[in-house]
Order: sequence, then C-alpha cells, then structure tokens
Amino acid sequence: MTAAGFPGFVAQWAERVEDALRALLPPASEAPTRLHEAMHYALFPGGKRLRPMLALLACQATGGDPANALRAAAAIECLHTYSLVHDDLPCMDDDDLRRGRPTCHKVFGEALALLAGDGLLTVAFEGVASAGAQAVVALARGAGSLGMVGGQVEDLAAEGDPSGHTLARVQWIHDHKTGALITASLLVGAHAAAGPEGAPLAVVDLLTRYGDLLGRAFQIADDCLDLTGTAAELGKNPLADLALGKLTWPAMVGLEASRKAARAMADEAKALAPRVVAAARDWHGGDVRMLDGATLLLQDAATYAVERRR
Repeated sequence: MTAAGFPGFVAQWAERVEDALRALLPPASEAPTRLHEAMHYALFPGGKRLRPMLALLACQATGGDPANALRAAAAIECLHTYSLVHDDLPCMDDDDLRRGRPTCHKVFGEALALLAGDGLLTVAFEGVASAGAQAVVALARGAGSLGMVGGQVEDLAAEGDPSGHTLARVQWIHDHKTGALITASLLVGAHAAAGPEGAPLAVVDLLTRYGDLLGRAFQIADDCLDLTGTAAELGKNPLADLALGKLTWPAMVGLEASRKAARAMADEAKALAPRVVAAARDWHGGDVRMLDGATLLLQDAATYAVERRR
C-alpha cells in the first residue's frame, strides 16, 4: 500500500489503466473511423476511473497481482462509459455536458452516439474475458437487466412521480443502477486474482457485501454533490437530478441526513474490510505479501467514496 492510501493507489495505476484502455479499443483511424472516433471521444479523457481502480484493488486485496487484471479493469471502464453515453441521450436524461465536455451525441449525433455506446459495451466483454469465465458472468449480471440496466429503468420510471416514493425504492435504484457495477468491478478483480477457477465463495460473498455498501455510499454522495458541486468540479451539469425530478436520497430526507447515511454505510464497508482480507489469507493458505496493507486500502476506498468532490 502506498503512503497516500487509495488516492496513491490510483496514481500508481492511472497511466497503466489508460494504456490498457487504448490497447483494448480499435484505433480511431480504423474503419469505420467515425464510429471509432466517437468511442475514443467518449472514453478519453476519462473521469475518475473508479471502477477499474476497484477491480485492481480487489485483485490485490485478494492476493493477486493487479497487473494481471489490467485488461479486465479497462473493460469495466468501457462498459461504464457506454452507460454514460446512453444515459446522456435525449431519450434518457438528455444531458449536454459530460466529463467537462459536450456529450457524445452533441458532437457526433444521436445515432452514432448510440452505436458508439454499443461498441464500447461489446468490446468490454472481449476485455473482461481475460479474467476468466466467472469474471464475465459477474460483469454480465452487474450490467444487465438484474443490475445496472434494471436500475436505470426504475430510475426513469420514478422521475417526476412522487407516488410510492420510499427510501427502500431509492436504495433499490441505487443498488442496481450504481452499486451493481461497483460490486461487479470488485468481483472481476478477485476472479482475475484467482485464475480460471474463479475466487472462492467466501471471498465473493464478503466482497459483494463490501461492494453493496460502497455502492450505496458512493451514490448517496453523488446525489449530494449534484446539489452542492459546480460544473467544473463535477464535469457535468449540477442540479440535473433536481431538474429532472429524480428520486434521490436528498430528495427524500434532505442533504445533511443523506451525508450522515453515506458516512454510516462507508463505515459499515470499512468494518468488512478486515474480513475480506482474512478470507483471502485463508484461501491462499496464510501469509501473502500482496495482502499487507490491503485492509487499510479497502477502508480508504470507502472513505474516498463519501469525501470526494467530484
């Protein structure tokens, strides 16, 4: 673990993640060039790269070498970016700013942006296959109708319709729209550490519980930032959730109560971190050098989820 905790870990791997992303995508100069230009535009320069970093972190925290998970981690970012491209379309959230620039459809048109998202989604499964069959299953479940896509459906259904709004409904949307892919990122990293057989059930179960809490804390913090952040900080238009009448934690209980809830969930995730690492040690049969400092790194990732400014 670096002295700077999770931000230091991110800095350590940032350039290699970018290299892995470039290696995974077809060159922008390859036909059909306009499609590949749109895919590159959506992906570079990137945002936080949180999901690939969580995959690398989980690989290390379960006794693997993060370098072996780079291609799979890059694949997750491709899938996440596809979801952003599609979310921004006029038929969805109809946004015009993403990662500090005009959204993909504003530059390339709606049809090509839609197809660029399709291209990013497809190449993601080519990349995640490098981590084995169980990693492919984890990503497919986290991204599909039982995960991210299902959450987006319910998020759209809840817009501007206050009937039936409860915290349980908010949490369901958060767990699926955001949390499912965050948890899948961690599981992909663990499966990359394991090799073809995949990570053992004890590790998968604990990482899933950690990821679910991390995803909830992250999304609540994101909803709070939508109310308090600037376009320069967020890279997207603030107050967008409010304008669309989105069902969010702050809309239900207010800003301060939401921040308190996010911190409580992050603390629960931190409490699980030692158990994740202990399960990894048991799996590998005792002392594993790569696991030194892993507990603190997992805990610091949970702190980052709620204390970030973008």
